[in-house]
Order: sequence, then C-alpha cells, then structure tokens
Amino acid sequence: MIAIRLATENDLPQMLEIYNDIIINTTAVWDYNPHTMEMRQVWFNTKKEQGFPVFVAEENNKIVGFSTIGPFRTWAGYRFTVENSVYVAQDCRGRGVGKLLLPPLIDAAKKLQLHSIIAGIDADNVESIALHKKFGFTEAAHLKEVGYKFDRWLDLKLLELIV
Repeated sequence: MIAIRLATENDLPQMLEIYNDIIINTTAVWDYNPHTMEMRQVWFNTKKEQGFPVFVAEENNKIVGFSTIGPFRTWAGYRFTVENSVYVAQDCRGRGVGKLLLPPLIDAAKKLQLHSIIAGIDADNVESIALHKKFGFTEAAHLKEVGYKFDRWLDLKLLELIV
C-alpha cells in the first residue's frame, strides 16, 4: 500500500535519487547536471521557510515519489499563483503514484488561500498532461522550442487549475 505523508529531512536522500534519475534520463526536468544533497537540503529548507508543503509517496519504507508547490514568479502580483511539481520513481511510474500525490497539493493550495496552480510540462509528456487534466487542469499555453535537452528543442505546455 502506498501512503502519502509530509516529507521529512530523512526522506531527502531517496528524493534526491528520484530527482537525479529524472534529470539524467527524462525531459521532465530541463536541468543537465545531477543535484547534490546540499542543493536538496537548501531546496527543502526554502520550501519550509516559504510555507509550502512537500509530500512523499511511501511504499514498504521506500519513497516512490514526491510532490510540492512553490512560487510561480517572484513579483508580488503573482503571490496567489504557484507552480506544482510531481515526481515518481522510474520503476513506479504507471502505478497511480502521481494520482495520489496531486490531490494533497490542490488541498494545500486551497488551505493557503491561493488562486491558481500552474503545471509546466514537457509537451511530449502525455502521461503527466493526462494526469493533470484528470484533476481539472486545462491547457493555458503551448510554448514552442523554449527548452533544449538531449540535443533537441523542447516545447512546454502550461496547464492551469483555478482553485
């Protein structure tokens, strides 16, 4: 059984492993170099300081995915809008982990009295786009060739949910 709970510092090594696999092997994150534990610690502390939750999906004492929300843009006028992130371990994709990690983010956004959630998704990631649409996200933009990874140009879709 997969349980969803708030992340703790003890979860960071497994979360880092998932994130780095995604950086190295997918276009879900448009970064080129794996992150360090120090980077992940700073990221986690910043989430806490900003009041944004980080959730983990845990199965048999193993982290199989995580999700969070954070600032969409830094200017004050965007303070009611956040961007979400959902990451699932490679060997657990297609098992419904993302479906478990997205609702707590939506609930958290409502509790924080936010207005909208933006999901920036590689246009070829049909699974993530379908997941978000199941929860009411709608496509707001399709940006052509705004990213570059694996020697090719990437399109970005922005999906939005008004909460």
